[in-house]
Amino acid sequence: MSKWIKSSEFVEFFVSDRVATVRLNRPERRNALSYELLTEYRNALLEADDLRSVSAIVVEGAGKDFCAGYDMKASYARYAADAEGETPYRTGNASMDDDCWKLERTQELLRTPFDIHKPVIAKVRGNCVAGGTDLALYCDMIIAAEDARIGFPATRAMGSPPNHMWIYNVGPQWAKRLLLSGDTLDGRTAARLGLVMDCAPADQLDGEVARLAGAIGSIDPELLATNKRIVNLALEIGGAGVMQRLAAEMDARAHLTRAKRDFDDDVKRLGLKEAFARRDEPFGDSTVRINW
Repeated sequence: MSKWIKSSEFVEFFVSDRVATVRLNRPERRNALSYELLTEYRNALLEADDLRSVSAIVVEGAGKDFCAGYDMKASYARYAADAEGETPYRTGNASMDDDCWKLERTQELLRTPFDIHKPVIAKVRGNCVAGGTDLALYCDMIIAAEDARIGFPATRAMGSPPNHMWIYNVGPQWAKRLLLSGDTLDGRTAARLGLVMDCAPADQLDGEVARLAGAIGSIDPELLATNKRIVNLALEIGGAGVMQRLAAEMDARAHLTRAKRDFDDDVKRLGLKEAFARRDEPFGDSTVRINW
């Protein structure tokens, strides 16, 4: 029997059999990321890390999608307000330093699964694109549905991943292949490349994640923390922490490119939906297929 702990505006949080579930709960927006959602997400993860009744954590999305990226409609509304001088606070659009500041503040929220002591498993179904990959790749393990869609199409016109764990999962050649094209992977291919740990048929995903989380949840949390943190420290020694700082700065730099200006002009003239369609039209299906 699940014991509900907390349900906030954008995140649901409950505990059952030593496993906490943190569920993004904006299905009507395909769980698009906002600052408010990410704040609730961080708070839920910190609470799960604090609870003695929890040994493992699962992150998932409500509805059909894990997370379809950042809430661009809200972001462009904030940019417009900033341009008209309607807010005294930074929105990330006034200068490169403002942009870096905003990206670094968002990074702090997204990075929470990496920093906490307890292991976090991302359960990915449907779309896991753009900011959705930022969220998933900070988790300790990812299990995806075979038909999940994973990638960062925004690199075609809008910037670069402001959280860069790609190279640590797929190596330099595949990181370039995916980020230079913005192409996407299905869950099966992502598992073969190592971008996600494993995949399962969509109707078996819940069971696969529950089995892994249950097995991990049976282990002493202090022992789990020891083994998680030694791996993460190896990543830190290898430069993963510095890479995230550089990733934010490179994304801010990318926001100054002609391609981003052209995309923003399309958004103003045509709206977001048509701007995305124009951005992606030259790439066709754009799903990576490996001839192995």
